[in-house]
Amino acid sequence: MPLFLREQDVAALLTMDDALAAVEEAFRLQGLGKADNRPRQRPRLEQTMLQVMAAGLPGVGFGLKAYTVASGGVRFVVLLWDEETGDLEAVIEAGHMGQMRTGAASGVATKFLARPDAATVGVFGSGTQAPAQLEAVCAVRPIERVRAYSPTPKHRERFAAEMAESLGVPVQAVGAPRDVVREADVVITITKASEPLFDGDWLAPGAHVNAAGSNRAGAREIDARTVERADVITIDDRAQGRVEAGDLLAAERQGVLAWDQVVELGRVVAGQHPGRRSGDAITLFESMGVAIEDVAVARRVYEKALASGLGEELPKTVLG
Repeated sequence: MPLFLREQDVAALLTMDDALAAVEEAFRLQGLGKADNRPRQRPRLEQTMLQVMAAGLPGVGFGLKAYTVASGGVRFVVLLWDEETGDLEAVIEAGHMGQMRTGAASGVATKFLARPDAATVGVFGSGTQAPAQLEAVCAVRPIERVRAYSPTPKHRERFAAEMAESLGVPVQAVGAPRDVVREADVVITITKASEPLFDGDWLAPGAHVNAAGSNRAGAREIDARTVERADVITIDDRAQGRVEAGDLLAAERQGVLAWDQVVELGRVVAGQHPGRRSGDAITLFESMGVAIEDVAVARRVYEKALASGLGEELPKTVLG
């Protein structure tokens, strides 16, 4: 019978190590040409928008994430199906799971693209998505210091204090964007910005950038100069990116990017494309947030729920 998992169940079951392992395997399968990922669809009505994304992974199954965006907030759900029988296996409330898988994607990108000795992180953003971004990067690199910026001083100071306590790493709230980027080995952008957050010329040689906040064609977190300086430009899904990667679409319009320069992260994870060619090279991961990540992490959560006895059984129906 299908299992229903609430947000608190997911929070109890899912660790960042789980999310990192699941997302890395999803990207590996993508790089081998074995994953079937479908770009996000966004039907709209006057006051509400529904966003839907689906994927299939061999050995993992099929999944669909749907979420509504309205004045009352955002509501996420993931459905998971067995790949052999087609039976519905789980219905999962997926707000927390989405934060974890988005952070894990940046963690996997950092693992394969950042310098091995990366020790300093700069973070733009202090909202609900930011903690998992920083946690994932700290899980894959020996991070010694973090600088965080948000336009509202109390928000960045709260974030710095909470993350320093959570991760055991010094986190400094800074008052200017340049202070975030200066000497940073890894730069994370996880905001709702519509215009670039920093000048690409500020990036230090060897920096890696996780641009994770923008998934709308009209929104940008990084400028064309950042894209132009990047030696390796990766993305989670090229087809989805050509519709909604505002950072890259703007760079294309300005003549500094051709899409044949953009490599799916899965190819790097699968060993089919180099991630870093030199210590001084700048690397970029453009994160849209894609369905293969949701399906892989949902499978991990579902299997842990079965083993632990968490969740509620739903009535058996024609769905499974």
